[in-house]
Amino acid sequence: MKKTILTFVFALLSVIGFAQTVWKADPMHSSVNFNVKHMGISFVQGRFDKFEGKAVTKANTLDNAQLSFVVYANSINTGVEMRDKHLNSADFFDSEKFQTMTFKSGSLIKDKNNMYTLKGKLTIKDVTKEITVPVTFGGIAKNQQGKEVMGFQAAFKVNRLDYNIKYDPTGAGVAKDVDVSLYFELVKQ
Repeated sequence: MKKTILTFVFALLSVIGFAQTVWKADPMHSSVNFNVKHMGISFVQGRFDKFEGKAVTKANTLDNAQLSFVVYANSINTGVEMRDKHLNSADFFDSEKFQTMTFKSGSLIKDKNNMYTLKGKLTIKDVTKEITVPVTFGGIAKNQQGKEVMGFQAAFKVNRLDYNIKYDPTGAGVAKDVDVSLYFELVKQ
C-alpha cells in the first residue's frame, strides 16, 4: 500500500513539475512589421496580415518558454497593391512556392528586468538560419473577457540576401538589411 501511495505521489509531482501552459497569439492585438530602406534615401514600411504564434510555458513567465511562429508570405501588406504583388513574386518571397516563414525557438534566457535573449531557427524560403533576438516581456494581465494574456515585443534585423531574396543584390534600390518588429499578445488556452 505504501508503494502504491508513494508511486501516486511521485507521479503527481512529476505531472505538476512538468505541467505546461499553452498561449496563442491574439491577431487583433499582435502584429508582424518590417521596415526597409529604399534607394538609400527613404523607407518602405509594411506588415504581414496573417500569422500564428504560440508559446508553451511552465509558469506565468517567459522563462524557458518554447516559442513558435508562422507568417503567411502572401499576406504582405505595404499599402501599395502593385508593390505587394512584386514582393510575392519569385523576385522576393516567391509566396506561391514558399507559402510560410517560420520561427522555432531553441532557448529563451532571462537577462535583466523584463529582457530576454531568444535564440532559434528562422526559415524564409528554402533557407533556415539560427538567429538571436532581444525580447522585452510586457507581463501578464486579464483581458475584458477575464482571460489571462501575455505580452512581449522583439526587434531585430534580417539580411534578406541570406534567405535567397536576391532581387537587387547590390542593395542600391532595396537595402539588404530589413528591420523586423514583432508585437505579440498571447491568450492563455
